[in-house]
Amino acid sequence: MKHRGNKVDYEQDRKNDLMSVFHRLIDEAEFISMDDIYKKVVLEPSARFWVSEERAAIVLSKMLKGDDLHYMTANKRAMFQEIYRRAVELRRKNPELSLVEVATRVVHQPAPCFYLEPKTARVYIFSVKRKWYEERKRRLRHLFM
Repeated sequence: MKHRGNKVDYEQDRKNDLMSVFHRLIDEAEFISMDDIYKKVVLEPSARFWVSEERAAIVLSKMLKGDDLHYMTANKRAMFQEIYRRAVELRRKNPELSLVEVATRVVHQPAPCFYLEPKTARVYIFSVKRKWYEERKRRLRHLFM
C-alpha cells in the first residue's frame, strides 16, 4: 500500500525548486544533452525533503522500531535514512521535542539531492512546461482567432 502525505501542500514548491535547478543547469551548460541535464538535476541540492511531515513521522517511528525499509525504492530509502540520521541528531540535542516536531523540522531542512530518478524529474519538468504552454496559449488565444 502506498502512503501519500498531503502532497498538495508542497507539490508546487517542489516543481518550482526543480525548475529553478533545471533552468540554472541549462544556462550553465556548454552543450545541452537533456539526459545529462536530468541526471544532474536530481543530484543537485534541494530546498527541502519532498515528503510530508506526517509521512516522515510515520516512517521515522517505524525506523525507531527497527524497520529497515527494504520494501522501498533505493531513492526513498536513502531519503528516509538521511531524514532518520538528522532526526536522531536533532532529538539528541532536543530530547523534549516530539517525533512530529522533529520530523517537521528535519523535512524543512535543505536536502542533499532531490531523491528522484532522472526520468521522474523529466516527467515533472514536462508537466510544468505543458501547463505553462497551455496557460500562455489560453492568454494569447485572441491573437489566433
